[in-house]
Amino acid sequence: MSTAPPATDAVLVQSVDMPEGAIKVQGYDFNKGVDHNALLDSFYTSGFQATNFGLAVEEIQRMRAWRLSDEPVAEDEDDELKEKEAREKVKTTVFLGYTSNMASCGVRETIRYLCQHKMVDCIVTTAGGVEEDFIKCLAPTYLGSKNPLYAASASGFELDGKALRLQGLNRIGNMLVPNDNYVKFEAWLMPLLDKMHDEQVATGEFWTPSKMIKRLGHEIDNPESIYYWCAKNDIPVFSPALTDGSIGDMLFFHSYKREGFVLDLVGDIREINNKAMKARHTGAVIIGGGVVKHHIMNANLMRNGCDHAILINTGQEYDGSDSGARPDEAISWGKIKTTCKPVKVYGEASIIFPLLVGQTWARGGPRSAQGAK
Repeated sequence: MSTAPPATDAVLVQSVDMPEGAIKVQGYDFNKGVDHNALLDSFYTSGFQATNFGLAVEEIQRMRAWRLSDEPVAEDEDDELKEKEAREKVKTTVFLGYTSNMASCGVRETIRYLCQHKMVDCIVTTAGGVEEDFIKCLAPTYLGSKNPLYAASASGFELDGKALRLQGLNRIGNMLVPNDNYVKFEAWLMPLLDKMHDEQVATGEFWTPSKMIKRLGHEIDNPESIYYWCAKNDIPVFSPALTDGSIGDMLFFHSYKREGFVLDLVGDIREINNKAMKARHTGAVIIGGGVVKHHIMNANLMRNGCDHAILINTGQEYDGSDSGARPDEAISWGKIKTTCKPVKVYGEASIIFPLLVGQTWARGGPRSAQGAK
């Protein structure tokens, strides 16, 4: 009768030795007190999405540190970029993309900080990402949770849609926007559309969405606004779906009062694609998915992919959507370079993005006023 093998042989296969340099999983020790920087630094070794957060911090720091002087001088290099001093001034061109909910919530102030200090070079957002910023300059958005109108509400997410409709309140997640806010926005925007239409007729030049957003940024004249700072610092804002929201409603109303106002989308696709093509090095930081993600990725396709990519969203890849796709899918299309070390953080951005900025751009302070070339 044969002897049964030891249970360890059947259950526990012999382990390989971990190589030198393998990182041990270890979280933050609160016995050391509360040090928020150290806590966030510890995410890198904590595992799961905390580690992805740490990898995103690492990739952003690489993106911010790059200089053309890191690269060898090519034989056909422009004469003005052959000297080390000139090459050290050429930095990564940073594309920032975000969906409208980021302007609706408190992430707006984080984005405004980046634009105020010229930490990004180009923005892509949705119609809501534009108009929600301007509307907040005219009237506030409110939390649905802890709201005296709804004392019984725990989070605000479960507020009854029918009741809110009867009260003239619009729900964005657990936030509330009164209809009056949009009335104020219409009163501000409609006269500007008349003026811009007059200028189009006088000059014969069509408006592009980016030119329109820049004009509105100048007109709002409010330092609380993202697009005030974009206009002031000459950061282009592209919104290929600018009509998909309240701005589109205003353009619709205007068209019945006076036909002929034109938004030139082709002008903007030339602008963003050329910006990517002329950049010596690019990085993409994209919050959410849909049009903002694809528009940035597609622009970088024109240069055979971006050099850095940091994605933050909750999308999953099983439905085949671009929003949920992992970065490796974009590599297959040539939208992210094969040499890139892209990171996707699966998480809700109102938590993730301010912490990410706090560990990178804000922690290092504003970068040089000389923008990327």
